[in-house]
Amino acid sequence: MSADRYVTFRNLHESGCFVIPNPWDAGTARILAQLGFPALATTSSGSAWSMGRRDHHVSLAQSLDQIRTIAESVTVPVNADFEGGFARRPEDVAANVTQAIETGVAGLSIEDSTGDRDDPLFDFDLAVERVRAAREAIDRSGVRVLLTGRSEGFIVGRPDLEETIRRLDAYAGAGAECLYAPGLATMEDISAVVKGVAPRPINVLARPTLTVKALAAAGVRRISVGGSFARTAWTGFLDAARETAEKGTFTAIGRAVPGAELNALFKGD
Repeated sequence: MSADRYVTFRNLHESGCFVIPNPWDAGTARILAQLGFPALATTSSGSAWSMGRRDHHVSLAQSLDQIRTIAESVTVPVNADFEGGFARRPEDVAANVTQAIETGVAGLSIEDSTGDRDDPLFDFDLAVERVRAAREAIDRSGVRVLLTGRSEGFIVGRPDLEETIRRLDAYAGAGAECLYAPGLATMEDISAVVKGVAPRPINVLARPTLTVKALAAAGVRRISVGGSFARTAWTGFLDAARETAEKGTFTAIGRAVPGAELNALFKGD
């Protein structure tokens, strides 16, 4: 990947606020880039659904292939949703991060969720060590990949704002350059996180009740949509398929984008 993409991605985090939408394949990545978004991020859920799997039920090899495909399909920087690093032990996280760097991404994230409903977050010290291991792997690579530390409490049933801020601050201390707590629902909580870890850049997950203007005013640096665009696409597909299966009618396809319009978006290929 061109060194310019690493520089571009880092510069985006220096000031202002930008939207980093989440494609799930090469086609959606190319369209989002054409629409003018300055950077993209993969989505673990959207990618998993495109493979016929549940979120967090994709192998490391499958994830690396999907990330590489998306990164190679566009010229804008791509951030990898690298889930929990596909490992528990810090040394294994580091080894997997090394492989992720080789896909050509300009950034990647490591989260602290375990996948265990009864114990959904890694213990604090272990979570910090996992981020530090990712940081060290990036540093050893010599590639300027930007590291995002994610705390998942608000989406795994542990919505503790104070603990979330404590974890994000510790991840920054371990080398994370951007911080992300998906699931924050109110501007009050978002503002508290922004202030709690300032001046480090914060990523916020978009919600229907939020706007770019309001988030930018609160000091948010980066806004992602997660699997929301993928779910939006699946909504249209399911509506049409269910109508035909249940009613034997086809009215939903009358609302579809014409094939000629889609072909024009991929002109030259």
